[in-house]
Amino acid sequence: MAAEIVNPRSDSESRNGHTEQGDGAEPLDSFDPAFALHRGGKMAVQATVPIRDKDDLSLAYTPGVAKVCSAIAEQPELVHDYTWKSQVVAVVTDGTAVLGLGDIGPEASLPVMEGKAILFKQFGGVDAVPIALNCTDVDEIVETVVRLAPSFGGVNLEDISAPRCFEIEKRLQERLDIPVFHDDQHGTAVVTLAALRNAARLSGRALGDLRAVISGAGAAGVAIAKMLIEAGVGDVAVADRKGVVSRDREDLTPIKAELASFTNKAGLSGSLESALAGADVFIGVSGGTVPEAAVASMAEGAFVFAMANPDPEVHPEVAHKYAAVVATGRSDFPNQINNVLAFPGIFAGALQVRASRITEGMKLAAAEALASVVGDDLAADYVIPSPFDERVAPAVTAAVAAAARAEGVARR
Repeated sequence: MAAEIVNPRSDSESRNGHTEQGDGAEPLDSFDPAFALHRGGKMAVQATVPIRDKDDLSLAYTPGVAKVCSAIAEQPELVHDYTWKSQVVAVVTDGTAVLGLGDIGPEASLPVMEGKAILFKQFGGVDAVPIALNCTDVDEIVETVVRLAPSFGGVNLEDISAPRCFEIEKRLQERLDIPVFHDDQHGTAVVTLAALRNAARLSGRALGDLRAVISGAGAAGVAIAKMLIEAGVGDVAVADRKGVVSRDREDLTPIKAELASFTNKAGLSGSLESALAGADVFIGVSGGTVPEAAVASMAEGAFVFAMANPDPEVHPEVAHKYAAVVATGRSDFPNQINNVLAFPGIFAGALQVRASRITEGMKLAAAEALASVVGDDLAADYVIPSPFDERVAPAVTAAVAAAARAEGVARR
């Protein structure tokens, strides 16, 4: 059993401490509960075996541990059974694209990485260790993670800026035989597809009947486009700051050129606003504001997934005037597109079968399983379940494990 992530502080200890500001300033803990909760960090490591006497010590450490080490040296696969490796994920960042804060560096990213780790534990039963790297060079990051990998059963890449995140994930997948998953890309895509499946089901349409427009050609936008096309959505156009990504543009990066090769079958060009005319789906992962007139120009019964935080690209009050289904990235509106619905179960399923990688089929299975949790309760304000629905992680875990076996990447 892997070590449990806990916080050993008592409730009073966590809220009565002080964060010193110097110069006589009032401690932040005294007026902001976020600082009080974070004091001392949000996680710790707890042993899962007792060390009560010399007999326990001799088994947990020397000389007993030598027997286990020798066995693993002779049969390397035993590391999964006699260490925590098969139950723990490294949450790796360089702090260059943290939430809506941007490039804030490794130390400032740690509260987010700790938060990610406790979400892994709370929602998927998976232990996770935050690792913030003091480097941003692609080669250095790849080499560092490769060297750390023997201690972990999987790697969750987090808050690494595009386009470097694509290359880092690709190269790590090529060099490691454990799952590597950039959640900003694929977690967002899985949950988006799940919500879109249910929105389509609610309206009696097939995915193939839909034309979607994505605002944002970064990590999330590219991954969502790939997944929607893989799932059978009729057409997908992606817009960046300069307009629709199309083959006739001469300013495309290699990633965007690849994106143009499999999206935008209609051959649209020009602005995001012009692409929205007659579109069935808007997916926002870029920030900014979409004019109300552009939303009004969408097809009747459209879906608006405005997922920027804290300010959606289309405010729900505006979206509801024209759209049949509205989703955001915020918890204070219905239909929250939240990555925590995906990544804990995806890794739990992959680790359960000791998968060597996370495939497109496993991601699609996760989206379908997540959508199925809604079941007969489907409604315009309920196309995606709550993160606190206890059915979510088990459903995703089982689907991902089954898909891994079907695709031949499971090792147990």
